Amino acid sequence: MSPRLYVEGNQAMVKIHVKRGDDSQFLYEATLETPMSDILKDCATIYNGRLKVDRICGEMEELVKHGVSLPPNMQGLTDEQIEELKLKDEWGEKCQPSGGVKFNKDTIGCRNGQAPTPKMAEVLTKTIKEAKDMISKLVQASLEVIDIDQASLWWAGKELLPNKKLGDYVGKNEKTKIVAKIQKKGHGAPSREPVVSPEEQKNMMAYYYKKQEEMKRLEKEEDDAYMNAEWADQHQLKRQFQGLNNIKWGPR
Repeated sequence: MSPRLYVEGNQAMVKIHVKRGDDSQFLYEATLETPMSDILKDCATIYNGRLKVDRICGEMEELVKHGVSLPPNMQGLTDEQIEELKLKDEWGEKCQPSGGVKFNKDTIGCRNGQAPTPKMAEVLTKTIKEAKDMISKLVQASLEVIDIDQASLWWAGKELLPNKKLGDYVGKNEKTKIVAKIQKKGHGAPSREPVVSPEEQKNMMAYYYKKQEEMKRLEKEEDDAYMNAEWADQHQLKRQFQGLNNIKWGPR
């Protein structure tokens, strides 16, 4: 379910379809009197929260396969190197999977290989799926986080400034729906929404390709059209001397 801001009562609300670049993120609702500073803070919090959930789900998927992470000073080392340096995995001793373990060595050496049993793995996998279904958007998370103080919303080529109200931009109609794009301050205006949908663009390209091929065919036919003209007839002069021009069969 997409995150929304709900207001008590039956008051109509403006729907804001929030995007990051061209990627759809979530639907947000607010009244015309809602300060843009509140909307900006909520949108940045929701956006970053979705990224955090996605990162956690990614780590849980690795947890299901290879157990908990090794301490930073042990990651990437071979068993011989760990033994030689006399390093100890204190995290693994404290974080034993409930219901036992199933050893599955991590080939890249980031986890201790003490994976949970299939039954516990099934529970974790189900939880991961439920969490991802709730945010319903898979993104590469860590590099995309936007600090609330650095967040900006754009609509119709204009930045929605925090010291304004939503109604200052969208007018007095509470039933308005707009598409706003969230990004970091100082990055300039994001790309505008395309005038036509991808499907319409595909149909237009097919139409103009067909027209282009038709024009090529007509040009080729025009190049050969002179062959049917009288002046291009090689036997025209001969027929003229023999009086054979303009001969028709049947009554005139």
